[in-house]
Amino acid sequence: MRNFIEKHPYLTIVIVWLGIFCLHLSVLDPNIMEARNFVTAREMLTDGNWLLTTMDGFPRYEKPPLPTWLVAISGSIFGLDSIWALRLPSALVTLLLMLLLFTLSRKLTQHKTYALIATLILGTSFFVIFAGRNGTWDIFAHSFMLCGIYYLFQFFENHDKRYRYALLAGLFIGLSFMSKGPVSHYGLMLPFLIAYGFVYRFKGFKSKWLALILMLIIIGALSSWWAYYIYTHDITDATRIAEKESSRWLGYEVKPFYYYWSFFTQSGVWTIPAFVSLLYPYLKSRVFHKKAYRFALFWTLASVVLLSLIPTKKSRYLLPVLIPLALTTGFYIEYLFRAFSTKISKWEKLPVYFNYGLIATIGLIFPIGAYLFFGAKLEGQYASYILTSILLFTTGVFIWSQLIKRNFPYVFLGTIAFIFFVVSAGFPLANAIVGNPTYNSISKLNESSIPVYTLHGIAPELLWDYGRKTTRISKAELQLKDLGGEFGVIAATSEDKDVLQFLDKSYKVEFRETFDLNPVDSTKRGHKGRLKTDYYIVKKLEK
Repeated sequence: MRNFIEKHPYLTIVIVWLGIFCLHLSVLDPNIMEARNFVTAREMLTDGNWLLTTMDGFPRYEKPPLPTWLVAISGSIFGLDSIWALRLPSALVTLLLMLLLFTLSRKLTQHKTYALIATLILGTSFFVIFAGRNGTWDIFAHSFMLCGIYYLFQFFENHDKRYRYALLAGLFIGLSFMSKGPVSHYGLMLPFLIAYGFVYRFKGFKSKWLALILMLIIIGALSSWWAYYIYTHDITDATRIAEKESSRWLGYEVKPFYYYWSFFTQSGVWTIPAFVSLLYPYLKSRVFHKKAYRFALFWTLASVVLLSLIPTKKSRYLLPVLIPLALTTGFYIEYLFRAFSTKISKWEKLPVYFNYGLIATIGLIFPIGAYLFFGAKLEGQYASYILTSILLFTTGVFIWSQLIKRNFPYVFLGTIAFIFFVVSAGFPLANAIVGNPTYNSISKLNESSIPVYTLHGIAPELLWDYGRKTTRISKAELQLKDLGGEFGVIAATSEDKDVLQFLDKSYKVEFRETFDLNPVDSTKRGHKGRLKTDYYIVKKLEK
């Protein structure tokens, strides 16, 4: 099996990608970031707002439109009602990310096995799985940027085809900006340039200046044309949104400098190997390619440091760090491939046995643990539970047996299989975790026989479920405008309800129902107030 996998790396990558990033994409409801993206894509198709992008009919310029264009195209092909179709572009661009990491790491080291190891680590890292299965912007920005970095590396390292590499680097770096602005430029490309300068140096640029200028022109054109367009066609809203977004980077979700120091935990099952791979004094004499290892390590640390300098911090912002971290971790795993059975000392084996023994043990106890945890909630999910239990138990036995035999390559492959089975077989069990007896979809209002209004709009998730733009009405319009004998009002905030109470003298206000999209009830930690809204029927009283 190992020989077949190493002989067919691209097939292996595609199979792993299919199981982890393409199956069960519709299991979970869209989160707030996805809902914003999906609503904007829907309005591109229904209203033709492809350049002056909107959400609920209002300008939505916070993010460049490239990912939303791709979501809209997928939705137009497979249907806007298919969550799988709307998340498919993210999955596809994740495949691009994995293939380019394999190509770049192989180019760095001329070592196919190491390149495959690093790529499989990336594709099974927790936050990469999260981003690649969600229809948001981050995975697009970093995937396109890694493409640009690959061709940038080619541009630096080669004297021939420099215009071709400059053109392709400029194209993909520009597409990254069109996905989420300069986020990946700062979090991924700038650390790459710092690490490359330290390790490889910038040499032979005398013959490359014209090609470099061409690259910069392409990057500048692709990065600026949409901003130029919205400023020339809607300068008021574009300026307002730009000022709001820039202020968020300084005064929103402010965390201390050291907040990201546990960044390696975002790789999930690779947390311990990732930490060990950062121990340069220990690993520098053990890796097969010291120069490339130093480059990957500097790239990783530079990314963490630069992101730490920004006051606004969220754990999901660490996604670009996981790309060079996969390269760094791959060097440690490749060392274990060579040394675990013969050359490694007893103390070096301790973190290996702890990490992979823990994974194997989780597989062994999953059947009993899941049954006790889910209990009656497994009703309707027994097929998924039984299949997942068999696969994880078998994988746990396999990993433990290979640990005992000190056959580390198969321990590694067993870990990849573990993540593959968790997602491809076990993901539907998420339905057994959720459960809200008061769940009530707001989409039913599309069948209302009376006009329905909102005062201040509704949360993005509610708006997506609503299925179309809301019709907004002001307090003054409620008081003065003749809205007919009967109409509905979605009251999403306490302010909305206060307005309705104020109308009691001239209107009869009748509470009808509460719409609640929370997947869990109000006693659970994940319950969110923004996913609930009240609905009232308002009748004008005759004088």
